[in-house]
Amino acid sequence: MKTIRLLYPDYVSGNLDEYYFGSNLMAHILPANSQHKLVKVDIMPPDGKTKPITDGIYAKDEVIGGIINAMAKIEEEQPDRIITIGGNCMVSLAPFDYLHGKNDETGIIWIDAHPDVSVPSDGYPNAHAMVLSTLLGKNEESFTGLLKNRPFRSDAILYVGLQPVHDYQARFLEKNEISYRIQNREFISDGEICRFIRRFDQILVHLDIDVLDEHTFHSTYFANPELSGDGSGGGKMTIEKLSEILQLITANGNITGFTIAEYLPFDEYKLHRMFSNLSLFVD
Repeated sequence: MKTIRLLYPDYVSGNLDEYYFGSNLMAHILPANSQHKLVKVDIMPPDGKTKPITDGIYAKDEVIGGIINAMAKIEEEQPDRIITIGGNCMVSLAPFDYLHGKNDETGIIWIDAHPDVSVPSDGYPNAHAMVLSTLLGKNEESFTGLLKNRPFRSDAILYVGLQPVHDYQARFLEKNEISYRIQNREFISDGEICRFIRRFDQILVHLDIDVLDEHTFHSTYFANPELSGDGSGGGKMTIEKLSEILQLITANGNITGFTIAEYLPFDEYKLHRMFSNLSLFVD
């Protein structure tokens, strides 16, 4: 089985430079494995400039350009398994679409505080909130038209760690008959996860770091009081609970895709910028 690590430091889909830094740092945090080829998506480093909003999407052309480049890199490699190192949540689009093309009986376990089913008309321009609506074939044509394989079925999604959603998100989920449960008091059970896994030949896991409680894990969006996003709240999960869930999934499912997204090491990025301003390090 050929496994690649797809380094995909997309930051424009979330309009936050720290995503770029976090993606590259996460590549070093993961355990080394010489059998996993590292494949880099061509993303230009942040330049500090504000991007335009086009058709309700921030930096639309750059977002789409990144997706197209990621798809091309994956097609060139023809992997059996993809570990995607983001970047923000949009990085799951290209690998999940590709892996779905290998086997239609594919389920997605979406470990996230948020549903990621927004569309441009909802008024939130950052495309990282639109990735799952696109994979379901329910977004605007400029995104869904990028899919090379059929959209995922509505019953192929399992949310883990989901927190209260906006009204427009609830309407989307209910209209499209996507099962979900708010998990601000109790997470879904091990039995529910295992029953979902057994329905599919292969499982794709999307891990958004903001499923973790910002009070105990600080490299997440909601640990930064300067940020407000779309008004959503952060996750409620401890890293110990997350570890239990990931162990359960990997022990019981055929995992062919695994995404790590939204890692935001704010303090480490501040150190990086401080040292970058010293001639000792850059001259």
